[in-house]
Amino acid sequence: MLRRTFWSLKGLDKVVKIEQAMADVKDGAKIAVGGFGCAGVPNALISHIKKAGTKNLTAYTDSAGIVGFGLGTLMEKDQIDHVCCSYVGHNQVFVDSYLQGRIKLEYVPQGTLAEQMRAGGAGIPAFYTATAYGTQRQTGGQIVKYGKDGTPEIISEPRETRKFGDRWYVLEHTVRPNFSLVKAHKADRSGNLVFRGTARNFNGPVAQCGQITIAEVEEIVENGEIHPDEVHIPGCYVHRVVHVPRYDVPIEQRTVSGKAAEGAQGDPNDARQVIARRAALEFADGMYVNLGIGIPTEAANYIPKGVSVTLQSENGLLGMGPFPTEDKVHADWINAGKQTISFLPGASCFDSSQSFAMIRGGKMNLTMLGALEVAANGDLANWGIPGKLVKGPGGAMDLVASGSRVVITMNHTNKKGESKILNQCELPLTGRQCVSRIITEKCVFDVEHQQLVLKELAKGETVESIKKATAARFQVAKDLKEMPLAPVA
Repeated sequence: MLRRTFWSLKGLDKVVKIEQAMADVKDGAKIAVGGFGCAGVPNALISHIKKAGTKNLTAYTDSAGIVGFGLGTLMEKDQIDHVCCSYVGHNQVFVDSYLQGRIKLEYVPQGTLAEQMRAGGAGIPAFYTATAYGTQRQTGGQIVKYGKDGTPEIISEPRETRKFGDRWYVLEHTVRPNFSLVKAHKADRSGNLVFRGTARNFNGPVAQCGQITIAEVEEIVENGEIHPDEVHIPGCYVHRVVHVPRYDVPIEQRTVSGKAAEGAQGDPNDARQVIARRAALEFADGMYVNLGIGIPTEAANYIPKGVSVTLQSENGLLGMGPFPTEDKVHADWINAGKQTISFLPGASCFDSSQSFAMIRGGKMNLTMLGALEVAANGDLANWGIPGKLVKGPGGAMDLVASGSRVVITMNHTNKKGESKILNQCELPLTGRQCVSRIITEKCVFDVEHQQLVLKELAKGETVESIKKATAARFQVAKDLKEMPLAPVA
């Protein structure tokens, strides 16, 4: 019988100084970095890389950082050569570096990136996913690098596909970087990690995939002080732990409820709120719903009485609540739009790989998104304009490939007065034949058998006025009716 001392973890200690933890992160390293927006970003570890001047890095991350925080600080000195991420956001340094040919950018759908990391850490070399089939991610053609004269220098290649049943899938290779950098709320000396709120996000799969995982943590406790039931990432994934006392984390979209927010919602009869009020009628009792940034999120303000829906935020929260009061604002509780949020009774947190497992697995009943363009056959384009709008697909490609009902909420025309509803999309696609319904301030269209059908007219609109505002051909439903709106509370 083994003596009890053999089972003790008392002597297992992975806590080191930051200089020791980062000493072998050298030029040319491939690194995976946790975080979503600014929540859960290991900024102290990133700052050490910046100070060391380490360069020619390849970064796998969902969070490209912002100016002055996160990976954005490494881009200021051109220390990153290549980024694989899902969303650029508002990082103007990143945008300029990309458009001026100083950095390579590979867009990866958010759920695909999370699974690349999780599966890589699980020893799986590749997997098939329906996400991004028929888009530039699969067909090739995405501009990875611009030349200094502004012309495309590197273009992405087509990816292997295979048909399973009646659907086509894309082959994606997994990620196994030299180093993974994560941030946690708490760790014991064995390396077991605990995260706070939505700061778990990409930190889970990032911690799993690295050949060497380095965690910066706010609080270090002794082995045994974290109950096994409370551990989010087991210590076997973590090689080095660095104690970094809590510091201020930027909040990109500080959103609050209560007196401080009174009047912020605007006129309930303006175009944006009319779309949101109509969109709210898509909610049915008991639904699990994913809402995109902007108008879809505002639709939650008009959920009809007696209707209970559970809102999912793809950065790791099921059961999202309203904006918090000022005293409850916390940088580790944000939604997919980087807005501060609260949670409701029955809510749960998880990392990004589990979030997109829910999405890909068809557990969401409804997906509501904005768009740049929608085609008459249901094709969707909503992630970027080559050479101009450097946005990224985020989680949209995963969401529209999930099999859930997809409802688009958007203004009928762009700022130039041009129709956003076309016979064929001109911009890079987010998904093919995926849209079920389009809601604008003027009308409601359904996509039926790859054809556009006018179902509802906003007050004051006519079939003729819709024809003038719409570039796509459409049919008119026999039971055409006035567009209803959810009441204002």
